[in-house]
Amino acid sequence: MGFYLKGWVATPGLKPASPHMVYSTTMEPLASKYRPKTFDEIIGQTHLVGKEGTIRKLLAGDKLPSMIFWGPPGSGKTTVAYVLSQSMKYDFHKIQAVSAGKDNLRKVIQVARNNRQFNRQTILFLDEIHRWNKAQQDALLPFVEKGLITLIGATTENPSFNIINALLSRTKVFVFEPLQTDDIAYRLRDIAKKEFPDTKFAKKAFTEMAELANGDMRNALNTLEIVVALSPKKVDSSILKKALNRNIYYDKHGDEHFNIISALHKSMRTSDPDASIYWTMRMLEGGEDPRYLARRMLRFASEDIGNADPQALILANNVYDAVLKLGMPECNVHLVQLAVYLANAPKDNTAYRAVLEASQDIRKYGNLPVPKHLRNATTKLMEEMGHGKGYIYDHDVKGKKSGQQCLPDKLKGRKYIAN
Repeated sequence: MGFYLKGWVATPGLKPASPHMVYSTTMEPLASKYRPKTFDEIIGQTHLVGKEGTIRKLLAGDKLPSMIFWGPPGSGKTTVAYVLSQSMKYDFHKIQAVSAGKDNLRKVIQVARNNRQFNRQTILFLDEIHRWNKAQQDALLPFVEKGLITLIGATTENPSFNIINALLSRTKVFVFEPLQTDDIAYRLRDIAKKEFPDTKFAKKAFTEMAELANGDMRNALNTLEIVVALSPKKVDSSILKKALNRNIYYDKHGDEHFNIISALHKSMRTSDPDASIYWTMRMLEGGEDPRYLARRMLRFASEDIGNADPQALILANNVYDAVLKLGMPECNVHLVQLAVYLANAPKDNTAYRAVLEASQDIRKYGNLPVPKHLRNATTKLMEEMGHGKGYIYDHDVKGKKSGQQCLPDKLKGRKYIAN
């Protein structure tokens, strides 16, 4: 239950906190009230729902395929699914995967069977489909395969990792992009004129709210409601700063986690200290465990720098210890210091390549025998079998390098690094 500036009505049995604040259960949130009802009203995603958009072209067909909508929060996945169903006159049913299970699916299937008797198609919109485990996703297969339901699964996670292959092979994946700041600002301005005609907005207010939304239209509309509730006469930058902290879209267990750690790793590899600082702080500000960052940098010190600068590994190990001792927020400066050092350090991935090549040989050839001259003859029988025979003690030769064969016969002469 919340309070709004327009259309306040008294709720029975509830005493207002003040004469100027009356709670209402009748006001519809802006995100719901202004949800687009046609493709023309949808902002962004022109590659999907524009005049030549892929999804829009599906309207020309008699039947929709099952689909997976992959994109960040607030990018319009639910809206597009609903508009599509209404345009095709399909029966639309939404299930929230995080709180629903097979029982909810059975109810929709029963409705779909009834619809089929009247030649009506059924859409099952499964929000956050990645939350369903393999068994739950398997339960969808026969109904998708037979066409009893048209599945539209929405996910913020990479479908390749979170949707079972059998289901992926029966669906078409559509990628939704974050909404552009200009598009969000334009939509906010238009809605504000209708909803809050008496509120004066600073010139940059809508752009600032759009930037705060991180490509999420729903987030932007919620922000609009909050700032007007706090300052009904005038909204400017000071109100935004008081009302909100910037919402950083960062899922510690999802795609954005891997996207950003990849960006950090590649920034350090490219020797870009400024980008390395930004991505390090982006993860920390998003709530990442600093120990995870310290571990990744410790790995980087050997994987991408190695013996080009052995000091990098020593510093990375010391920073890891500092992170354990201090924790956040004190350890953020240590991690940034390390990121800058690693970015500026000379690069050498010899050890990393050697690991890959040696592992490949081990998988290819299996357990190759140790050359006999390298084996210890700890018993008389072993000595008779030739263990240790011909071994050269390198300290006894000039330069202390005998050059004797140490690899198995099948790998004789194999080079993992240049000498």
